[in-house]
Amino acid sequence: MTQLTLPAGMQISGEIKPGYEQILTPDALALVAKLSRAFETRRQELLAVRAERVKRLDAGERPDFLPETAAIRSGDWKIAPIPKALECRRVEITGPVERKMVINAFNSGADSYMTDFEDSNSPVWDNQISGQINLSDAIRRTISLEQNGKSYKLNDKIATLVVRPRGWHLDEKHVTIDGKRISGGIFDFALFLFHNAKEQLARGAGPYFYLPKMESHLEARLWNDIFVMAQNEIGLPQGTIKATVLIETITAAFEMEEILYELREHSAGLNAGRWDYIFSCIKKFKNDKDFCLADRAKVTMTAPFMRAYALLLLKTCHKRGAPAIGGMSALIPIKNDPEKNAVAMQGIINDKKRDATDGYDGGWVAHPGLVEASMKEFVAVLGDKPNQFEKQRPDVDVKASDLLNFQPETPITEAGLRYNINVGIHYLGAWLAGNGCVPIHNLMEDAATAEISRAQVWQWIRSTKGKLDDGRKVTADMVRAMIPEELVKVKEIAGNGVTYDRAAKIFEEMSTSDNFAEFLTLPLYEEI
Repeated sequence: MTQLTLPAGMQISGEIKPGYEQILTPDALALVAKLSRAFETRRQELLAVRAERVKRLDAGERPDFLPETAAIRSGDWKIAPIPKALECRRVEITGPVERKMVINAFNSGADSYMTDFEDSNSPVWDNQISGQINLSDAIRRTISLEQNGKSYKLNDKIATLVVRPRGWHLDEKHVTIDGKRISGGIFDFALFLFHNAKEQLARGAGPYFYLPKMESHLEARLWNDIFVMAQNEIGLPQGTIKATVLIETITAAFEMEEILYELREHSAGLNAGRWDYIFSCIKKFKNDKDFCLADRAKVTMTAPFMRAYALLLLKTCHKRGAPAIGGMSALIPIKNDPEKNAVAMQGIINDKKRDATDGYDGGWVAHPGLVEASMKEFVAVLGDKPNQFEKQRPDVDVKASDLLNFQPETPITEAGLRYNINVGIHYLGAWLAGNGCVPIHNLMEDAATAEISRAQVWQWIRSTKGKLDDGRKVTADMVRAMIPEELVKVKEIAGNGVTYDRAAKIFEEMSTSDNFAEFLTLPLYEEI
């Protein structure tokens, strides 16, 4: 095993495989240690603020726009200019940091590529470090792969890279400083920045990031302060780092302007992270007996609360000179069924057409086979313009009540309930086996879509409106009876891996226990 030179007070318990030392260098780890020591207390304080807010929401409080930041919302300011490499983002492809996926995503024809250390990645130690190696090789254009008789290497023209580190709630358990686990997000960010920022700048791009799971502008301020210190430490001009924030929590939706303002020197806009957003709404109002959302498939971007959120994000961004990027449609190509494939492709086209027509500057896809069709929809509206900042949308006037108009409540069907159970078991089993991005029933599932599945089941059991369309109340006993039946179906598709039995047990605990787990990835992380 390779020996590392570690900063004082740092310990690493993960295996150091050959090649890992090129990422876990003394100077890179010194930056990790410095940022962790400087900001860990604030991270913990902000997580405590989240927990306090949960208690207030559980007691019936409803979020609203903050009176104390009204001056920011009414002020005349814009974010710093967008760098050339981020001006055109009509189609962004996303995916985990696995080597073949990295090459295929860069080559996909998308304008930009969000590579993911977070929701579409299972954060086993090897995935985190080999992912850093893959990105370092890709930026230097030395990445290649021989697999199953095929050769993979980068095309001449590749997408602009944007990196998503882990959210504030996730630790990196294999690295401790002064005996305490460090932030997974700081670990991912600092290693990537240290090794690649100057190389990226020399090649005409820069260190660009996507920031997930934020719940307030104070959490954005924390990232901004980390950026300032990190740029000073490695000798980058202030404002070199650019970050797009995913608005994927209901509380952040009420603080979009403030989030842009906190990051204004480093901002690259906002993204409508729809799946986590739906999960957040269920989670934040989980104890409200009158709250209820219909089958997952019925909760689309045209639902009133989702429409309000999408239009508010668009208006907010363009008012401040910031890109507005549409979220992910989970549909993927269906190779062996032309009819189903035609329906899926039409769903993608409708989704991107709506975003482009509304005024969005781009949108996400999860599969290279969707890039061309999605690009067509944005080009049809934008022509040769890189963005639509001129679409200011003065007609949009979103109030708190619009963001909280949670329709549709029905139907909830037995098929919808079984679907949630099936997807939950299948995804959890794959995640435990080290895969965080799984095609299931012709949709690309990641942690966010799995979160909706298990949160809905938990909430339907408790809501007075949690009744199937045939009148039966959803109960814990009903769910427990369906789990073994759905486990059999999962194994027919996914194989008889031991992780699926464990996944079924975890799903049962999470969906029927009295306590609601804040994120399914937190207890799961302790098992890998």
